[in-house]
Amino acid sequence: MRLQDAQPKQGSKRRRRRIGRGISAGQGASGGFGMRGQKSRSGRSTRPGFEGGQLPLYRRLPKLKHFPIVNQKRYTILNVGALETLAAGTEVTLESLLEAGILTAEKGPLKILGDGELTQSLTVKAAAFTQSAREKIEAAGGSAEVI
Repeated sequence: MRLQDAQPKQGSKRRRRRIGRGISAGQGASGGFGMRGQKSRSGRSTRPGFEGGQLPLYRRLPKLKHFPIVNQKRYTILNVGALETLAAGTEVTLESLLEAGILTAEKGPLKILGDGELTQSLTVKAAAFTQSAREKIEAAGGSAEVI
């Protein structure tokens, strides 16, 4: 068998349907489209995704719950209470916390949360602070700097 001998299977190729070419063409009068209505008109009936005027699925979905946040920012989080073990007057950064063993892994920029108590005066440099964390650090006599 040669490539030029390859032919489609008998009966697999059918001729194109010619719509609206008279009664003798087999699809006469309305041409298989019924009498009237949106689907009988020429051109495409409706665009893809059209649901008859109802709010389509592709516009409904982000309103529902449990959809992931696009480009979500991930932080390495730490509570204020964990900073209590550090000596007073030290400068707290992500690198210094990793060296001290308070944090074990870097999962992104550092964010300080407000759970726990702080009595030491510290200079904390982080990417973000919660309002309660900032208040506790400043109440202890320290400073909270956003980098």
